[in-house]
Amino acid sequence: MSNDTLTEQQDNHWMRHALMLADKAAEQGEIPVGAVLVKDDQIVAEGWNQSILLHDPSAHAEMQCLRLAGQLIQNYRLIDTTLYVTLEPCPMCAGLLVHSRIKRLVFGARDAKTGAAGSLMNLLQDERLNHQVDVSEGVLAQECGDKLSAFFKMRRAQIKALKKQGR
Repeated sequence: MSNDTLTEQQDNHWMRHALMLADKAAEQGEIPVGAVLVKDDQIVAEGWNQSILLHDPSAHAEMQCLRLAGQLIQNYRLIDTTLYVTLEPCPMCAGLLVHSRIKRLVFGARDAKTGAAGSLMNLLQDERLNHQVDVSEGVLAQECGDKLSAFFKMRRAQIKALKKQGR
């Protein structure tokens, strides 16, 4: 098996895990985004969106995951790790990846409105910064995008139903 085939299989495996974490977010009424940090094909930490639940605008899946990872390994540098996340990171999270020295980011769906890994801007590979992150995008992109679309469709239907009830 070639290295490219092995990497693709690993990327799909870990993105499926991130999708399962995104389901946890959705179960809590959060935007369904999940993240898992991996080193040597082992989970270091995981997280999912919890901004609403925690009343914390920084509680994105990536932030939750990397905070936990730093605590677990007792280091703020997450050298030689790969972060799998279902949605392209925003500027806040992209900055976090640079500062924590993540080696590689793998994400599913692009975010045209706030994506900072190539859609709106590319903070992760800006040569003016002291660290650049290798980026692989589009892993299980359809599944990741469909999960987000279904969530927002359901959310819009809930809002419409509340308006009909006069709330």
